This record gives sequence, structure tokens and C-alpha cells, in this order.
Amino acid sequence: MTDGMPTRAQRFAAIVVPAATRAGYTGHGAKARFARDTGMTESSVSRLWQGTALPDARFYEAIADATGLEVTTLLVEGGVLSSESLQSLSETERSRVGSSLTPEEAADRLGIRDEVGRQLFYATIERLKRLENEASDRSNADHGGTAAQM
Repeated sequence: MTDGMPTRAQRFAAIVVPAATRAGYTGHGAKARFARDTGMTESSVSRLWQGTALPDARFYEAIADATGLEVTTLLVEGGVLSSESLQSLSETERSRVGSSLTPEEAADRLGIRDEVGRQLFYATIERLKRLENEASDRSNADHGGTAAQM
């Protein structure tokens, strides 16, 4: 970008990389350890740290765990949620997001009224759930695979 405005990926990196450093991801092998601890590939970690790409949102919780950052910070900086959407959720509503909130209720609370938009929202949720299950299945089946790939 020529106007000097940082991209979303650059803003994300500006938050995650210093937090990763504070969390001990320093020196030789730091990116490899971060990749192992978050489930990301080393090339994805490199692009994240360079500020050239955002990670897939399914890795945000692992990134938050590894860095000590709040998942909500990553969601906003990664462009998954706007800060306005996040602020509009009350503390009670935020706790429901992690529990039994249905996709329909989430769409209502986020103000998604258009039927096509709602269907896209539901499909996105289902895809994310499927990807999460696949990643979980792979990580359960992969014992030491990361070390073998290095």
C-alpha cells in the first residue's frame, strides 16, 4: 500500500509478534515452535510474522493460548468481527457465544436479516465446524508428525 495505512495483516502481526516474543518465542526455531504449538504450518507462521497474510480464523484460539492475547482482540484485528459488533454484545451474550447459542440466534444478535446473508452465515458456521473437527481428527492422529516434517 502506498498511502502508509497498514494492512489488516500488518496490524495483526504488530500485535501477535511482540506477544509471541514476550511468551518466549525467540531465537532459533521460534517460528517452528510457534507453528507446532498453534497447529499452523511454518510457512503460515512466517507470513503471519512478516505481516503479509492473516492466519485462518480456526487458529485464533491456539494463537491466543500461545501468546496470552485475548481471542476477541485477534477476532477484531483479523477482521472476523468488527469492534462495534464485539462491543454490542453484553457480558451475558458473550458467555452464551461459547455455550448454546444457535446460529439463528447469533444471526439475529448480529443483525443479519437478509435471508441470503443468513444462509451464507449458517454455511460458514458449518464449514468452520467441519474444519475444526477435521483439524482435531488430524492432530489426534498425528503424534510427532511436525518434527518429522522439519
